Amino acid sequence: MTTTDGPPLLRSSAVMAAGTIVSRITGFARNAALVAALGTALLADAYNVANTMPTILYILLLGGALNAVFVPQLTAAARRDPDHGAEFANRLLNAALLFLLTITVASWLLAPQIVDLYSDFTGAQRTLTITFARFFLPQIFFYGLFTMLGQLLNVRGRFGPMMWAPVVNNLVVIGTVCIYLVVASDSNTAAELGTPEIRLLGAGTTAGVIVQALILIPALRATGFKWRPRVRWRDKDLRQIAGLAVWTVLVVVVNQIGYWVVTLLSTNVSVAADRQGIPYGVGYTAYSNAYLLWLIPQGVVTVSMLTALMPRLSNSAADHDFATVRADVAYAVRISATVIVPTAMLFLALGPQIATAAFLRGNVTLQDTLAIGYMLMAFALGLIPFSMQYLLVRVFYALHDTKTPLAIAVATTCVHGWLSIAAFATLPPRWAVTGMAAAYGIAYAVGLAITARQLRARIGDFGTRDAIGHHTRLLLASLVPAAAAYAIGRVSAAWIGHGSSASLLAVAAGSLGFLVLFALSARVLRISEITMLARTARRHVRRLI
Repeated sequence: MTTTDGPPLLRSSAVMAAGTIVSRITGFARNAALVAALGTALLADAYNVANTMPTILYILLLGGALNAVFVPQLTAAARRDPDHGAEFANRLLNAALLFLLTITVASWLLAPQIVDLYSDFTGAQRTLTITFARFFLPQIFFYGLFTMLGQLLNVRGRFGPMMWAPVVNNLVVIGTVCIYLVVASDSNTAAELGTPEIRLLGAGTTAGVIVQALILIPALRATGFKWRPRVRWRDKDLRQIAGLAVWTVLVVVVNQIGYWVVTLLSTNVSVAADRQGIPYGVGYTAYSNAYLLWLIPQGVVTVSMLTALMPRLSNSAADHDFATVRADVAYAVRISATVIVPTAMLFLALGPQIATAAFLRGNVTLQDTLAIGYMLMAFALGLIPFSMQYLLVRVFYALHDTKTPLAIAVATTCVHGWLSIAAFATLPPRWAVTGMAAAYGIAYAVGLAITARQLRARIGDFGTRDAIGHHTRLLLASLVPAAAAYAIGRVSAAWIGHGSSASLLAVAAGSLGFLVLFALSARVLRISEITMLARTARRHVRRLI
């Protein structure tokens, strides 16, 4: 099943994917630089826990509502209002900005309490985390500004700026870390990090988020949008959005409970490992870096495609044209899976080599990177249900249904939380967080089954049997290539060692062998989407050349 507008959708997705690829590459370089500078143990945990707080609080209090509600409501206003939704967009933007400012100030004042909520740190470790949090929490306002401006651009058909802006953020942070590496002493613990070094890392990291948001303003002005500082609090449209947003916020609250459980448990694992004399990171920082590597294909493919598709889905849903909704969803699922499934298998085959090639430098040891690599392997297959569930649940938001995603989130989070607690309680510190990574994928497999069933009941069958068959063929096509890639990684380690360069060579050789064998298997199994994606990629490469 395909949609007649598939190629244009694929082209729009490819434009965004190009920006996302560069963003992910620079984001990967940013994370590698931070790991090289701070390591993967308690010092890095202080920075990463504090730096994650603005994202958590922004998404928890407003970000989920903006992402889920903004595009469908703006699309409806553009169709309904004589000014194509300009006045409505201004009212929504100003109301959100005031709310963002309020929660940013409140969060900054409550930084110690927030740190205590997400960790059991004490002494110098707690003090450093709170200090970093004071620098990082103002990011909440600018994350919100970035999302709002980016969604306004997306509704106007300008998808590129929002995908490319994070590149600037990453470059600012990379520059900050490079300066830190030059001026900092050999600080390996929270107590050893000096005030100038803390200020440099704190201010530089937040500056990247500020620039990321402000760089969208010229792009939005070029579309003809004019900002007007006015809010009508009794506006019926804003009240309707608030009603929808309440359920979305509850979804985020439920998801963040699961994240809170993992953060609290993994920071406890870090402390326990340190007490047991384990000299490498097996806690929160290792988990978060494995997670960021794992998310790269999701961001490049699924998020890019969904961003291009969301205005179409919103328009079709508003017209009750469920046949088009079903066709678009089926098409997006097939194209996304065509990249996601083999990538997940490649992560499973080459997890340690990928992590070592990425992070073995600076204060990082081989044992640190192997811990990250095993977590990446544990995450690997969970990428398939995670990406599909992410795509399908957004269809409910296009239908202005924010209640059903709450039930799905509750089920997913319950499974994730209980399995994570079980891993923490039964596995030794060396493997506890790796078990939590595996739990993530199992939880989303449950969530995907519930989501697909609920969506079929709402819009009819969107080619479920065809999607299952497509995934099965992709998995079959990936088995022999993954085994070959795994063998190449093992042989490479035996012959040329485990160093960064050797691991990079192993990743390159293993990936090449995987791609060649996968292409042959896909031809035998008649997976036509491979050819379609290859043609689109070739066209964009020719344009760049």
